[in-house]
Amino acid sequence: MGCLVSTPKDTLGNRRRPANIGEVSVYVPGLRIPKPVDFSQSLGDHLSKSLVERLSALRTRIVVMAAQEGPTITRTRRRAATQHGGSTLADLQQALEDYLPVLLGLMKDGSQLHHKVQFLWVNHEDDAEETAMSNAWYEVLSILHLMAMLSLSQANLLLLPRTSGDGYQPKVTEESRRASIDIFLKAAGYLDCAVRHVLPQLPTELKRNLPIDLAEGVLRALCLQALGQGVDIQLGMAIDSTKATLAVKRRLACEMVKYWQQAQDNIMNLPLLNGWGEKHRLFVKWKYVEAKAAAYYYHGLILDEGNTEKFHGMAVAALQAADEYFKESKKACEAFNAAPPLSRNPPLWGTMKYLSEKIPKDASSKVRINRDLYSHEKIMETAPTLPDFALALKPDEFQLPPVDPSWNMEHMNKGSNQLRNDRI
Repeated sequence: MGCLVSTPKDTLGNRRRPANIGEVSVYVPGLRIPKPVDFSQSLGDHLSKSLVERLSALRTRIVVMAAQEGPTITRTRRRAATQHGGSTLADLQQALEDYLPVLLGLMKDGSQLHHKVQFLWVNHEDDAEETAMSNAWYEVLSILHLMAMLSLSQANLLLLPRTSGDGYQPKVTEESRRASIDIFLKAAGYLDCAVRHVLPQLPTELKRNLPIDLAEGVLRALCLQALGQGVDIQLGMAIDSTKATLAVKRRLACEMVKYWQQAQDNIMNLPLLNGWGEKHRLFVKWKYVEAKAAAYYYHGLILDEGNTEKFHGMAVAALQAADEYFKESKKACEAFNAAPPLSRNPPLWGTMKYLSEKIPKDASSKVRINRDLYSHEKIMETAPTLPDFALALKPDEFQLPPVDPSWNMEHMNKGSNQLRNDRI
């Protein structure tokens, strides 16, 4: 059940895409924007006027805010403070959180009301400009996706290096890095909930017709992206720590490879053909290759601590692989930034600032030293297999909120009205 309407590409001109999104630490593949809905027309005969007005007010607030912020929210500027003291990102996130418990009342106790309203959203990664579905679970899915994208936008702003008061090179503070990890886990939690608890509620036919923005593969890839970038921040903090061992750094780097590999596996066969979608695919490819450079570098350093020719030969092969992947990652980065909408790298910091200096230098010196010590036959021509570690970082456990209490009053009023009618 639930009808579907998709508007062909660019017939209405609702997708205002910037030509350039500026500096990108965390890629956000655009924001899907909700279009107005007339709740009174579809629900006026089924719900009290006060509840219909509340649904309308909560959603209209989101429509207005998202329409204002959507075209610019991926651009890398600090969000202006509002009269409430927070950012527009936080205000829009709060509006979504306020709306969700009231929206969920449409599905309360198996109610058929969730088929009564046609919800319309503007897509970003799909060829169809808009997708409308008469199913409230589609609206819940869209809300969770938007909440996750807002979180990733917030993480991106935190992870753009800022010039410090002491005049030194731009940097990302440790406070911002720690906060970003929490935000990545929160974003992953929204997406994990969408995949595990909301998608199964949709009929098979509607699932097949979801826009590519909400396809299971894209949602899973975004979840894994958030976790992969969280591990990247952890690795950067480990690099800065005098207490973190090589083994800890290698484990984090190897886990990062697995997150990005799984993200790539989830979207590689999806038709991400337009600007935002193709750029999304290129971002995942870049970060996957970059993660492999880090993992092979630390694997090589640990192998080089061995006392045999075999270990030293494997170390050389691993470090050579790290150097090759590092060169490949720079090309992948250029391809990502050149894809529309255009973007650019922020000043290097964290993991890649360190590794961009260490990988070429250490690979060159270790190869030269070991080749002086051993014959060419002792040097492996292919890189050794990376160790396989269990993934430690998990999404936050986000659960859909309980239905707003106003729905309990709605049922009480319906019951008393029914009793009054029976007496008449």
